[in-house]
Amino acid sequence: MSGRGRLTICAALATLLAAGSLLPLVEPTGWILQAAFLLAVVSGVGALTRRVPLARPLTIAAQALVALLLLTVAFARGQAVAGVLPGPDAFQEFGQLLAEGADDVGQYAIPAPVTGGIRLLLIGGVLVIGLTVDALAVTYRSAAPAGLPLLALYSVAAGLSQGGARWLWFLLAAGGYLLLLLAEGRDRLSQWGRVFGGAPRGPSRLGAGLEPAGGRPGAPVRSGRRIGAVALGIALVVPAALPSLGGGLLGGQGRGADTGPGGGTISAVNPLVSLQNSLNQPEDREVLSYRTSADSTQDMYLRIVALDHFDGSSWKPSERRVGDVPSPLPAPQGLAPGVRAGTVRTNLVAADWYKQNWLPLPYPATEVRIGGRWRYEPEGRTLVGDRGQTTRGAKYQVSSLLVEPTAEQLARSGPPPAELVEEYTKVPDSLPDVVGRKARAVTSGASNPYEKAVRLQDWFASKGGFTYDTQVAAGSGSEAIARFLKQKQGFCVHFSFSMAAMARTLGIPSRVAVGFTPGSSGADGSMSVGLKDAHAWPELYFQGIGWTRFEPTPTRGTVPDYAIEEAPSGGASEPAEPQPSTTSAPSAAPTPSDSCPPEKRKLDGGCGAPVQQTGGGPTDRGLPLGTILSTTVLGLLVLALPALPLLWRVRVRRRRLSEPGGSGSDRDGHSGPAGSPGPGSGPGERTLAAWRELIDSGWDYGIVPDDSQTPRQASARIARQGGLDTAATESAHRVAAAVEQVLYAPAPRPATGLAADVRHVRDGLHSAAGRSTRLRALLAPRSAARVAWAFSRWRSAQVARWSARWGVDRWAETLRRAFPRRRRG
Repeated sequence: MSGRGRLTICAALATLLAAGSLLPLVEPTGWILQAAFLLAVVSGVGALTRRVPLARPLTIAAQALVALLLLTVAFARGQAVAGVLPGPDAFQEFGQLLAEGADDVGQYAIPAPVTGGIRLLLIGGVLVIGLTVDALAVTYRSAAPAGLPLLALYSVAAGLSQGGARWLWFLLAAGGYLLLLLAEGRDRLSQWGRVFGGAPRGPSRLGAGLEPAGGRPGAPVRSGRRIGAVALGIALVVPAALPSLGGGLLGGQGRGADTGPGGGTISAVNPLVSLQNSLNQPEDREVLSYRTSADSTQDMYLRIVALDHFDGSSWKPSERRVGDVPSPLPAPQGLAPGVRAGTVRTNLVAADWYKQNWLPLPYPATEVRIGGRWRYEPEGRTLVGDRGQTTRGAKYQVSSLLVEPTAEQLARSGPPPAELVEEYTKVPDSLPDVVGRKARAVTSGASNPYEKAVRLQDWFASKGGFTYDTQVAAGSGSEAIARFLKQKQGFCVHFSFSMAAMARTLGIPSRVAVGFTPGSSGADGSMSVGLKDAHAWPELYFQGIGWTRFEPTPTRGTVPDYAIEEAPSGGASEPAEPQPSTTSAPSAAPTPSDSCPPEKRKLDGGCGAPVQQTGGGPTDRGLPLGTILSTTVLGLLVLALPALPLLWRVRVRRRRLSEPGGSGSDRDGHSGPAGSPGPGSGPGERTLAAWRELIDSGWDYGIVPDDSQTPRQASARIARQGGLDTAATESAHRVAAAVEQVLYAPAPRPATGLAADVRHVRDGLHSAAGRSTRLRALLAPRSAARVAWAFSRWRSAQVARWSARWGVDRWAETLRRAFPRRRRG
């Protein structure tokens, strides 16, 4: 097979390996076979046109035309002319499919169904990337830049994917790219004929270290493999060291508790986007089922996490210590013995697909029996998975209290502890004044915090003219709250966040809980909690009762009995009166069900449940400062990489033509000639440095050094091939004569003005060269290859040094003697 044939196959294979990273995003995965077939046809067309041969642009145009015809037959055959040729109707169909595909990508969860629009995006994208890779690597014989479209294809998959074995797909994509590089290197070397080995020659005086043609042509191949391996290793290590961006709220597995024995911390979540997606599901899906001993389930809200920190951009849980799950759990904070609190026992089973860190619990739970690695956060009374533990298929039993305070008890509740008031009434300076003014206006005339809380709830739920709308853009920051109070449209997040913020401006400790409403009852007596039962509600603190649920969201959930009646007036000095407690026996364990079809799953958890993975989810104020800085630094480094050859040449040229100092080496990867003075030790070394710069300047403009020529022949060759004028030619000859004096004269005469002569020659080369040659000499100078050679020599020296120190050669010889090779024949 010809070299270009191998390159064509490797280019198509590299594209398919990179496209494999898209497989976890959709199901079924049969689209990859169709994409592979179409890509093979397009690659075959390229191979045929290159054999004709056609001009390079015509080859690419022919491949693009065939790709368009194939996509027309596959996706718009009914609208095409004669079923093949794309016309206006076919392009209109393409536009509609692309629009539907973009909408589906924003709506469906992973794995998403392969709708017509998504299939066109997948297959069309693979063909475009494959055509680009083929054009760069095969048509234009430049495989290295072909890694950029492959990286773009992988980055799309990595950006959309949540967890999973993304490293495996990266290795496959990177392996395909390295295979493409090796195929190109082999094809280039094959043009030189048979490759021979042999010992390398030392650096030449005239070529300033340039390897002769009779050296070791196999070394570039080995260096290419080494560089590829190093690049692959860096690509694997760098992303692990960078801060990661959180995934979705629903069903996402994030970082939970630290694994240390003394406990750990939990960090923030942002439930907005995924909670909104769950409420906009076209069809519900069961998250979990449960059986409970409670007489009524209207207050069986399943709480997942409490958002108690409001920084002006979002509500999120504070970072707190977690520890082992105690049995029983500590008594609820602030609950007095006189408040009616019956014990309820509940058996719960999570769906097999429901996978996230936080465990849904009735509030306040007093005992949790569950297997696995779970940790307890006492302030929010929540359980969080440790070391990858999730709710997937979890079966657990919970004992909880059904707290039923009366309106009188809430109205007479005493003042909360000062430290609790300080923490849970904080509002950011960025909170608009309209929030506090509106809170005071709504609660005007209320005689106690409880009555203020009820008035806020009723204003949102019925009296304020608010409407429930899940299509409103999510937002939890200060400006989002002010906008919600003005527009009066939103869903549970807006209502709960706004009421909690307004309560804090009135001095009432408040936070926001995220979880599920009680769900719906089944024919067998069990309760089924679906994706659309995802909910958020405010919790306000009253001394003697503890954290108390309110329901400001209209048409969602149930308003608790203690918040329905007109609040009585009264002081806060009398304690709550005791009430008898009630208990019930537990019922049988429930059985799970899983009813949502995969084509209905939405983004960020699909039919999943409403709790975001831990680990610093996004907030309205954007990315954290550390992420912005690290990403900026990384971006600057990436942008600086192409400029490294330019910077290296500028530095070397300045040192060669102006710096007489140095010791032992001219620090650009070359050693001085044997027997010559060290760098910077006298005029002779400065003359040799000027000669090296003259040779490299010619090399940058396409005049490859030839070690077999004398300095006079080399300067004449540079003048001839570089198209130098008379003055520049004389400058080149003067530098050559000075070099001959240094190398061969018994008493060399010092030469002056060599730096100016070299600059004159370089200016002449620049003036005579074409635009593309000038750009390459500036941005990608060929003489920068000396850096790689210097590194290779340094590495070989280090390997030899350590091999001698550890006796590697001796051990290798011992093994060869112990296991001699058998000769064939």
